[in-house]
Amino acid sequence: MIEAGAVARISLPTRQKTRQLARALAPLLQASDLLILDGQLGSGKTFFVRALARALGLPERIRVTSPTFSLVHEIATRPPIVHADLYRLSSAREVAELALDEQRDAGAVVVVEWGLPYLETLGGDALILEFRHEPRRIQARATGARSSIMLRTLEALMSG
Repeated sequence: MIEAGAVARISLPTRQKTRQLARALAPLLQASDLLILDGQLGSGKTFFVRALARALGLPERIRVTSPTFSLVHEIATRPPIVHADLYRLSSAREVAELALDEQRDAGAVVVVEWGLPYLETLGGDALILEFRHEPRRIQARATGARSSIMLRTLEALMSG
């Protein structure tokens, strides 16, 4: 059962502020954490993943792109990121076939765009970041104990 969590709203008026969010979140991440990114097309989800990968040590020379067509990209960071885009999938069975839960069990931070409908299939306890256009911001919420800790800390870091 997923626990209801608190909600935080964080303004992201500039790309720099999105990078700041990624830098604040990066040291909070632990092996097996789950981030679900939701929001309209072009709202900054992939840009955020790129900034997060950089904050976790990925060199600038390595491109970070959306896995829209390949569905999953592995990114060599510490901890490693598995970046998935489930936009084109239509069932929990298709999501399960990607074995993202196994990637979590192996210690990867799993970052999933368009994963909200598959929260249970992905293993629950996720930090959900809903990206908004007008005004540019995220609404963050936690669905379990681990993600609640991340959310409280992230909100404190971003408000200071």
